[in-house]
Amino acid sequence: MIPLRLPLTILALSLLALNVTAQKADITLQKIWKSGEFAAKGVSGIRSMNDGLHYTSNVREKNIQYIVRYAYANGDAIDTLFSSKGLSTFDGKPFEFSSYDFNSNESRLILAGDEERIYRHSSRAYFYSCEVRKNNISPVTDFSKGKQELAAFSPVANKVAFVRGNNIFINDLDSQQEQQATFDGKWAQVINGALDWVYEEEFSFHRGFYWSPGGDRIAYYRFDETEVPEFNISMYTGLYPSLYNYKYPKAGERNSLVQIFVYDLAQNKSREVEISANAEQYIPRIAWTQSPGKLCIMRMNRHQSHLEFLLADAALAGNTVAAKIIYSEKSATYIDINDNLIFLEGEKYFIWNSEKDGWNHIYIFDMQGNEVAQLTHGNWEVTEFYGADQKDGILYFSASMDGPLSTSVYSTPFRSVLRSYEKSRNTVVPAADTRKDHTLLTPNKNSNRADFSKSFKYYINSESGSGKPPYIGLWDNKGNKIRELESNNLLQANIEKYNIAPVEFSKFRTTAGHELHYSMIKPVNFDSSKKYPMVLIVYGGPGSNQVANRWGGSDFFWHQMLAQNGYIIVSVDPRGTMHRGRDFKHSTYLQLGKLETEDFIESAKYFGSQSYIDSERIGIMGWSYGGYMSSLCMTKGADYFKLGIAVAPVTNWRFYDSIYTERFLRTPQENPLGYDENSPINYVDKLKGHYLLVHGSADDNVHYQNTMEMVKALVKADKHFDLYIYPDKNHGIYGGNTRNHLYTKMTDFILQNL
Repeated sequence: MIPLRLPLTILALSLLALNVTAQKADITLQKIWKSGEFAAKGVSGIRSMNDGLHYTSNVREKNIQYIVRYAYANGDAIDTLFSSKGLSTFDGKPFEFSSYDFNSNESRLILAGDEERIYRHSSRAYFYSCEVRKNNISPVTDFSKGKQELAAFSPVANKVAFVRGNNIFINDLDSQQEQQATFDGKWAQVINGALDWVYEEEFSFHRGFYWSPGGDRIAYYRFDETEVPEFNISMYTGLYPSLYNYKYPKAGERNSLVQIFVYDLAQNKSREVEISANAEQYIPRIAWTQSPGKLCIMRMNRHQSHLEFLLADAALAGNTVAAKIIYSEKSATYIDINDNLIFLEGEKYFIWNSEKDGWNHIYIFDMQGNEVAQLTHGNWEVTEFYGADQKDGILYFSASMDGPLSTSVYSTPFRSVLRSYEKSRNTVVPAADTRKDHTLLTPNKNSNRADFSKSFKYYINSESGSGKPPYIGLWDNKGNKIRELESNNLLQANIEKYNIAPVEFSKFRTTAGHELHYSMIKPVNFDSSKKYPMVLIVYGGPGSNQVANRWGGSDFFWHQMLAQNGYIIVSVDPRGTMHRGRDFKHSTYLQLGKLETEDFIESAKYFGSQSYIDSERIGIMGWSYGGYMSSLCMTKGADYFKLGIAVAPVTNWRFYDSIYTERFLRTPQENPLGYDENSPINYVDKLKGHYLLVHGSADDNVHYQNTMEMVKALVKADKHFDLYIYPDKNHGIYGGNTRNHLYTKMTDFILQNL
């Protein structure tokens, strides 16, 4: 029987509990974007030394920078390898450096000063060299000739190679004799030793030359981008706007012609590697093997569905360097490229990741490309491959064995597999569900990422969860904790002062039978008898995932702030996302956007059918690919979404770059319907709800053109919308007060219209 009146003690306790809840602070945009109150601390700039027992870090005290050597085991500072105290640049300013590299025996340093960005990952700078512990910096070349890129020590001599003016140079630091390896480099025409925009952006690397292990040769890329169409970006600084011009191949347009050369230092001569160079193929990686003079070249067709490893022997005489195919892999869709190719000592085997059995796993092959063994197996994904300890015969990797929401770090032996293979006279070691053979190094249910020392004896692990800021610690390779590096306890304690709602994870099944994972944040004072508006936060791009048990940074607190204002915040990973196998990830092939839109519409239907969600007040918001999805949902799914925000969206895949777009859609010439039937620019007549478009005018990735063309289509269809443009801002739209301004606009737009 329920009493009509609560006893006074219970009533007092209840009022006290309500008062405690009421006393918790509210999150504000200023606290997220201005004061940095919710910024998590990290551990960055740590670089393992050759012995694997020590690391270095760039430490700044006042206006002086130090490179300090520490012991992994206890964190003690051993000595200072460099100090900028009293040093000045070539033009007399106090010396500051943004990055540094050691030579092979760690006796000398290269330091980059006055660095400036070229593209997202690349930069140019003035490079200095110095002897460790002597602080006697000197320019690696004549600075009056311009800044340099990618300066790198020879592995065996006191020489530095670098790129300047799209050409490769090598300077002997002892004799100060400089030799020029290439001569035809020219901006917007020929690039030697560096990469063009689309390779850097979509194949995720930026170095275009590599010293051979013996230091006698340099393998390098040569890009001829003469025929690649040029894109112009207006910059609105100054009395008259200026133009930034660069080569950007859109889908179906001409790519750079890419060649691979090997420069012989002794002969002062370059020889082309025979890879049948043409603009309809890609060379996403090159790497020297363990064999002297032997270079491996990855080659892909333009569809990115056929991958080959070519082996070239630069030690052989000839006017060119012959190459032969040692490994080939084909897919009915596409093949992802990574940095996991490792050639094992002994020149007999290599390790590579593949999705060929339906999940991303690690394999060993012999040097003829024959499969030796599948080292990991099962209905789960290897998410990151950290490397192979060849001394002890152990691999280290992270995987989503426990489902797509989290990742853990593991080790597994491979030496015994090779012994079994050789003992059986080269019979492939059968694959089995080898979960039991892997050692779990991070026994938690959160998301983990490791950074191993060069000896693989130690690793720094960053563990985070939803609402749990990163906990960073040092561990040994058996999974034993050595010490804490950063707990973020102060941030955690601060978070507990605010009205933070837990993130709930679950899944639902669409009417077509597809199981989709989702996360949900409800208001702290959630009442199931009420109906709440909902905001669906989306990304949905191929091989991504948003629904994960990991730290969400500033966006997590924005979502909490919206929940604090009475909104339910939901994220869903549609078909095409990762950690659920190749077939799920590749299901969107040739029809990018179609299935994802269907899944987000299904999400609106499912959540709108819940008793506590108002189906008439569902909004959707996304950035980049997410902006593309929110735009499609506001047009194709206009009946289900009352509000949409699209930040830096693709509005027509014909406007985006060749490598990314054609990987999933092929070319517009081959697959016009795949482009046109899934581009929101073609469905603006369906728009019903409140629609906000946001773009940075200097976006070199998803061009401002996408938004301008969307605006033209909306005006033609007599559809009204809101538009926010950030002058001279790139794809990230940040700097100064920009993020605070943007999120204030988006928040107000939601509060006023949903």
